Amino acid sequence: MSKNKKAKRYLFEEVLDFLKHNGSKTFNYKQLGAAMEINTDSERLQLIETLENLKLQGFVIENEIGKYQIKETKQYLTGTIDFTSQGTAFLIFSDTEEDIYIPARKSKDALQGDLVKVYLYPKRSGKRKEGEVVEVITRAKSQFVGTIKINPKFSFVITDNHKIHVDFFIRNSDTNGAEDGQKVLIEFKEWKQGDQNPTAKVIEIFGFPGLHKTEMNAIMAEYGLPEHFPENVEIEAKKISNKISQDEISKRRDFRTITTFTIDPADAKDFDDALSLKKLDNGNWEIGVHIADVTHYLKTKTILDKEAVQRATSVYLVDRCIPMLPEVLSNFLCSLRPNEEKLCFSAVFELDHESQIQNQWFGKTIINSNRRFTYEEVQTIIETENGEYKDEILVLDKLAKKLRLERQINGSIFFDKAEVKFNLDKDGNPIGVFFKTQKDAHKLIEDFMLLANKKVAEFLTNINNKANHKHESTDNTKENLKSISVYRVHNVPSDEKIQELSGFAARFGYQMILGNKQKIAQSINKLLLDVKNKKEQGMIELLAVRSMPKAIYTTKNEGHYGLGFEYYTHFTSPIRRYPDVLVHRLLEAKLNHQTYSTKDELELLSKHSSDMERTASEAERASIKYKQVEFMSDKVGQNFDGVISGVTEWGIYVEITENKCEGMIKSRDLTGDNYIYDKENYRYIGRNTNKIYALGDNVKILVRSADLVKKQLDFLFSDSIGIEKRPKFEDKKNKRRRF
Repeated sequence: MSKNKKAKRYLFEEVLDFLKHNGSKTFNYKQLGAAMEINTDSERLQLIETLENLKLQGFVIENEIGKYQIKETKQYLTGTIDFTSQGTAFLIFSDTEEDIYIPARKSKDALQGDLVKVYLYPKRSGKRKEGEVVEVITRAKSQFVGTIKINPKFSFVITDNHKIHVDFFIRNSDTNGAEDGQKVLIEFKEWKQGDQNPTAKVIEIFGFPGLHKTEMNAIMAEYGLPEHFPENVEIEAKKISNKISQDEISKRRDFRTITTFTIDPADAKDFDDALSLKKLDNGNWEIGVHIADVTHYLKTKTILDKEAVQRATSVYLVDRCIPMLPEVLSNFLCSLRPNEEKLCFSAVFELDHESQIQNQWFGKTIINSNRRFTYEEVQTIIETENGEYKDEILVLDKLAKKLRLERQINGSIFFDKAEVKFNLDKDGNPIGVFFKTQKDAHKLIEDFMLLANKKVAEFLTNINNKANHKHESTDNTKENLKSISVYRVHNVPSDEKIQELSGFAARFGYQMILGNKQKIAQSINKLLLDVKNKKEQGMIELLAVRSMPKAIYTTKNEGHYGLGFEYYTHFTSPIRRYPDVLVHRLLEAKLNHQTYSTKDELELLSKHSSDMERTASEAERASIKYKQVEFMSDKVGQNFDGVISGVTEWGIYVEITENKCEGMIKSRDLTGDNYIYDKENYRYIGRNTNKIYALGDNVKILVRSADLVKKQLDFLFSDSIGIEKRPKFEDKKNKRRRF
């Protein structure tokens, strides 16, 4: 979807939401513009166009000329449609309202993710809200990946996405030379009224399923990830000079003579953060968090910037990185490589020996990194207290641990989940699995990055700005500029989710103290510590993670619950995240007593960045899942130890202990008894034997099949450990015991 289309869709939803929340009140476009902080002529024209479209589509009425109000009926709603694998769907239209159920035959010509208008049926007592799609307002996407089936008279494509509930009809003149069974990319053409299926045409052929190149290219196409940068973008990037003028250096604080180094993964090529350390005369420590000054090279409204906006984030698939910026910027010009002079935007803190901030400073700098460390090298120095720059690293580790402890006291939640990584051969085939876990070296970097992100957010929000010390070149006493920032927000979990976690933990003897959000966070931390190395650890950790909402980018600060921060942003990774680029521009503008952008434009970019982050995450998971299935494809028929990682009405998910590969035992394959699904307790229970399979149980499984096309592992239970002695199951519906 183009940026212009996204802007229009965003404005459509925002205006509609505003009018809904103002009931019977009427507004002209000037009043609406003032209330929504719409300031430019082009934005006002878009607002007028949006109001006319809302009127034409029946969402608003124009009582007097130029005065609009929401149509006084609750029969129609607009929102995003979300399909299930069975073809039924739900309308998602508000964070606080109940989703509307849409039966399979009532979804009209809507496809997954479309913005739709739904007629709401009158609610029947005891029944859930139900509706029918009457119009597709905006298509979420127009291109889809799937497998083509060629017939003599026509062809069709079965999409990889199980939420696309229909197959696409392809005329044989539109197959583009594809062969039967190949994986292809198709372009949506139309879905005529009365037709059972939409029509599409093949625009790209990936090859036959199950091959590394085919599947990885298909994943990239499915999630709209570009394989290359456009030629004009690459040309523009190569024009940027790598020379740093004396005039530029004179405008910056010079850190070139202060001990500075980077700490990154062994295979990293883009080093966007560095730490410097200097002992001050008063005995305190000056810690510099130096971030690549991407905005010095990435100018607003340029071809490069527009491409970065569109991508919004770098994507890390199992075998490659799809960068936000061209390589000349991400790996060379901006990357803080050792023994090279580099331009930075820095957050510098004076910390005492208890890691309490005595002074802080933000501004442009120049550095020359002394050393490029890997996490493994730094971890060895921490553990052995020996190695190059050991004194500096041990001081940083000590200060970081005190910052960490303070975060924990203030309600930061610490999840410690291993990340799955693959060893690949030259052809991309997985030859081994290893787990990436966080040790002190990782946490050291994380603690200082969190500190910088938090303090930049506070500074942009005018919190404690007078703490800036003597090195600052600008006068920060002027606080007459409007406070504006892009925040990284993580909302408090719902009461329902926390009660569910608390109730489940109580069954194993763990008591959670529920109260304010800080007490809940501390209680979750204590619970995660208490279950360490216990049988129920996996189950409790899974439920704790699932109780958390997703973090997003927004201009509306609501704090970061998981970190326990009232103000938080992303400042430390502008090479790979566009919100960090925005924060750099906002910070520079504030330091220079200027303004950058409008709140509405920043909100639109924040929403787009959140969407792209979610897309990147889904693509990364898809690539890992494919490699897991590929890795297990020669292990069909073998037995493994595992842990039950999910329980649903259609089956039980099991994660293999030694390699974290996850597969499913379908509910129909639970043999030896008639098993009943107990949704409230995340388990299946045998009606006759009282045998239980529950979330977190240790089990033995046999690999039944590994389907590379569906990216799916099917398991069977081969044995179970410690699942016999459980409380008898009570069917609360029938108020009697069932065995």
